[in-house]
Amino acid sequence: MSAKTEKATFAGGCFWCMQGPFDATEGVISTDVGYTGGTKENPSYEEVSTGKTGHAEAIEIIFDPEKVSYKELIEIFWQNIDPTTQNQQFADKGTQYRTAIFYHDQKQKELAEKSKIELQKSGMFDKPIVTEIVPASKFYSAEEYHQEYYLKNPEHYQRYKVGSGRSAFIERMWKQKFGRK
Repeated sequence: MSAKTEKATFAGGCFWCMQGPFDATEGVISTDVGYTGGTKENPSYEEVSTGKTGHAEAIEIIFDPEKVSYKELIEIFWQNIDPTTQNQQFADKGTQYRTAIFYHDQKQKELAEKSKIELQKSGMFDKPIVTEIVPASKFYSAEEYHQEYYLKNPEHYQRYKVGSGRSAFIERMWKQKFGRK
């Protein structure tokens, strides 16, 4: 990485649903979906799916901080998850679907913690924000067929996003209440 790029890593449940919003963000150079936060080296999707590896489905983002700030990326993250559910995102259940911000340095940690506190204080959610803020660990890229799944299989992806309840939640919590993306 050059001096002009930084890395962000988030776990937001199904990684298919996290890639599109970040890919559409100006200043994001690349995204990679995969697994992090666990103990198994080089895990496969099948292994992570069991919930026994400790890994979460996640996205790693390389971005240009002169075009998009880490704080803005955190806002995109919050707007695409339900931060009040433990070890679950919508229809997907298990530790592999937990939400987390994996920080890469002290500045990211501080911004993530501040953002979480602000979201909790906003009154937007009736339940506590349970999203973890933890140090980044080794990230393993998912199999190629998972990368940009929303582009490779748009009909199946859309059915999944709607059927899981994610689309309705985002619409209800972000678009209708705040007119956000």
